Amino acid sequence: MKLSVVIPAHNEEGGIEGTVRGLHATLAEAGIEHEIVVVDDGSKDTTAEILASLESDVPELAWFSRGAPNGFGLAIQAGLDRYTGDCVAIYMADASDRPEDLVRFYETLVESGADCVFGTRFSKESHVTGYPKVKLRINRFANAGIRVLFRFRYDDVTNAFKLYRREVIDGVRPLLSHHFNLTVEIPLKAIVRGYTYRVVPNDWIGREAGVSKFKVKEMGSRYAFIVFYCMLERALSRGDYRRQVPERAADEVDVETQ
Repeated sequence: MKLSVVIPAHNEEGGIEGTVRGLHATLAEAGIEHEIVVVDDGSKDTTAEILASLESDVPELAWFSRGAPNGFGLAIQAGLDRYTGDCVAIYMADASDRPEDLVRFYETLVESGADCVFGTRFSKESHVTGYPKVKLRINRFANAGIRVLFRFRYDDVTNAFKLYRREVIDGVRPLLSHHFNLTVEIPLKAIVRGYTYRVVPNDWIGREAGVSKFKVKEMGSRYAFIVFYCMLERALSRGDYRRQVPERAADEVDVETQ
């Protein structure tokens, strides 16, 4: 099963080479057929030049640049329009995600037969380094609220690092989010529409190069819009968008016990 990895990149000259090389080396060592789709989201630095220089060393790299309007969610959507694998992971350009965790995600997807694998940074088995304290408090409050509203145990919906089978991505379209709220829209739609998932602990490391593009003040209302949109779909759509459950999923458990 071919794995695609979509990486949105905006002004990531300080870390994109290490991210791509490290990811490729780890996936190749694990024997996983893969492609790395990097979306240069209107970078003003040398991100594009660095990606071009990597093409000869990393033949699995498929990158392209996109123009305005820019946005984290729009960049991911552009990558989701072009990937060619049987499953696809969303992965951060700043190396906050570990390639070894992606190998575990992939193996879990294959072995369990689930439709999705969701990472959590807040398991006892996870290691989180350099997470800003204010952002952490907001994160835990937001995730607690989502858990109450949707009545599930998963505690890290806002974590971008997730893995989906192709049929899940096709099944949650159209996608509405232009920004970081896409990280909430895809998993919530997947859950509401009946796709199965496993939860796997993952580590998180604060960026060492570049500047975070996440702006708390700008994202609050956008997150709220997507959360309530998914709530309305669940409450009022009468299951119009739920997937047809294949036989292989009939005896699956939706969430791995953490």
